[in-house]
Amino acid sequence: MHDTMTPASGPAVDLTKHDALAGGFPRTSEGRLLFAIAFLFSIFQIATAAHLIDPPSQLVRAIHVGFVTVLIFPLLAAMTGKGKVARIMAWGLSVLGMSVAFYQCYEYADLLVRAGDPLPIDIFFGVLGIAVVFAAAWALMGPALPVISGIFLAYCLFGEYLPSPLDHRGYGFSQVIDHMAYGTEGIYGIPTLVSSSYIFLFILFGAFLEKAGMIQLFNDVSLSLVGARRGGPAKVSIISSGLMGTISGSGVANVVTTGQFTIPLMKRFGYRPAFAGGVEATASMGGQIMPPVMGAVAFIMAETLGVEYHEIVKAALIPAILYFASAFWMVHLEAGKQGLLGLPKTELPSARAAIAKGWYLILPLAALVWLLFSGYTPLFAGTVGLGFTLLLILGSSLALGISSTIIRVIFWVGLGLVAAAFFQFGIKIIMVALTALVLANAFRQGGRETLLICRDALAEGAKTALPVAIACALVGIIIGTMTLTGAANTFGQFIVSVGGKSLFLSLLLTMVTCLVLGMGIPTIPNYIITSSIAGPALLELGVPLIVSHMFVFYFGILADLTPPVALACFAAAPIARESGLKISIEAIKVAAAGFVIPFMAVYSPALMLQDGGPLAASLGYPAAVAYIVFKTALAIGLWGAAVIGFAAVRLSAFERALATAASFSMLAALPATDEAGFALAAVFAILVWRKARSAKVEPAARTPKTT
Repeated sequence: MHDTMTPASGPAVDLTKHDALAGGFPRTSEGRLLFAIAFLFSIFQIATAAHLIDPPSQLVRAIHVGFVTVLIFPLLAAMTGKGKVARIMAWGLSVLGMSVAFYQCYEYADLLVRAGDPLPIDIFFGVLGIAVVFAAAWALMGPALPVISGIFLAYCLFGEYLPSPLDHRGYGFSQVIDHMAYGTEGIYGIPTLVSSSYIFLFILFGAFLEKAGMIQLFNDVSLSLVGARRGGPAKVSIISSGLMGTISGSGVANVVTTGQFTIPLMKRFGYRPAFAGGVEATASMGGQIMPPVMGAVAFIMAETLGVEYHEIVKAALIPAILYFASAFWMVHLEAGKQGLLGLPKTELPSARAAIAKGWYLILPLAALVWLLFSGYTPLFAGTVGLGFTLLLILGSSLALGISSTIIRVIFWVGLGLVAAAFFQFGIKIIMVALTALVLANAFRQGGRETLLICRDALAEGAKTALPVAIACALVGIIIGTMTLTGAANTFGQFIVSVGGKSLFLSLLLTMVTCLVLGMGIPTIPNYIITSSIAGPALLELGVPLIVSHMFVFYFGILADLTPPVALACFAAAPIARESGLKISIEAIKVAAAGFVIPFMAVYSPALMLQDGGPLAASLGYPAAVAYIVFKTALAIGLWGAAVIGFAAVRLSAFERALATAASFSMLAALPATDEAGFALAAVFAILVWRKARSAKVEPAARTPKTT
């Protein structure tokens, strides 16, 4: 097979400690079989998304989870070098996962008829399906999420024996299994729906762009734009990781792709290894909140709230800009403190040359963004974006073999007209064009190489989707528990009771819950669990719904930067050759804005372009937006100076304390604290200005005069 079949080498070997699927498919007959299954998985998902086949949604979800469980066990065993007995057991579990999906498909019509009154064989396959999902998640992601989900499942079965107010009315074993294993609750709930439609397509979209060279394009453009400036390599990391986040939905995956390039560059330039790893981890996790194409959680949030995707993007826009601006400011100050200038311009690539070479890669991304903001569904936008990407990759391969410029222009114009015809004639014309391009490429040497790359991207995309898909299936157990028992109300009432005394304490409790959950589970289940509990409670306390969900989303992401687990930081550790804990501490400093912005948005929803809040009521909406953005940017700037200990000149302990006090004074939404914050900021600015001025004058005063 092609390059995805090569075994992991270099840093990738170490990265498998944090991602067991980080390497390529094994070069064995077993590996080729798994590769073929992964390829078929992607073909099935594309066919259902494009409505080339149109089974009921329940069957799509069941087959989706079936493919996931079929792949996870033998793939993990093969890639981690397990023995023969372990591999046989893995394939046995794989067959069980397949049998559950087959049963769902074979008995689909009858299961609908006897919904709520399952037969003993239904219960058997239901238990088997739940057990296989638990086992697959444990094998791939560790025990944290299965244990949490197991506690919720146990609550369904035994919660009636708990003391009030934790108890519920009681549910029979068959009722719980029927609820969790069949229908559109439990393991086939909304998270699996989103995973089997939008998320999988966007992961494939990113896989194709990555194979086509998008990472190199991002790196070259970033180097050209900021490489020569103070702290250039670290700024390159922030830009390239942020751009990569537009096509990747996983912060950890972002770390291990862009980090392979940016972390060594920062170290070579003079940044401390821990700081270099912290910058990369911070920027990579921020990619999930960076519009226009955000991480998988954004699609789940839109589906959960029942709003258009662009509403989620609108709420995330200003916080995302401030988040990356904060990271930029931090590395700028660190570079100033360490005296690190930019890279020589002679060593930098040309942005113009990079765009001239890979401009066509931007077109599918632009089309995707336009579709998302034009009100089309993420499923439609993702399908079209993926189709356009394939047209460009396959078309570019053919265009390289056309010597005549005129014919090459005619070819591209024709391909563009075919793409545009999609909106008139639907997906069939795209499929006809793709079939023709595949056949044409099959008869050219370079074209055959391109077809292999596309084949590998399909298999690699399916492999990349496995952790997200199994997490979505298992977290459905938690959502199913809440819909069956109403457990969310108990915790929600507790948050409301705390919030009646102090909204800040309710927010703090929610933040801690997100950070603690995030120590053991990925961002997606973290968001789903916490938002389903805290979202309604915060809404009752007057927090706009999108703001409350974005609050949870932010801290779910930041959990991957927070000690002691800090998954993104530990993923960066083998590349930076530094302790993951040290990287985590630096990442928290760089990502300080991420911890501040959600709280400020709750008190001033204008920060997320939402109506409401006393600030908008007193100033008006446009003025409130301008004011809160200015205040937040100033607070972030002061915090950066305090943390790094530099602002034009090195700061004393008193000056750093003053900057910290000014920054924290601006975080609250009270006029008195704002006034105090601005006053302290003015004092700090005067002190720094005088210190910087005297630092320039002193060397001149010591210079002897010559006659």
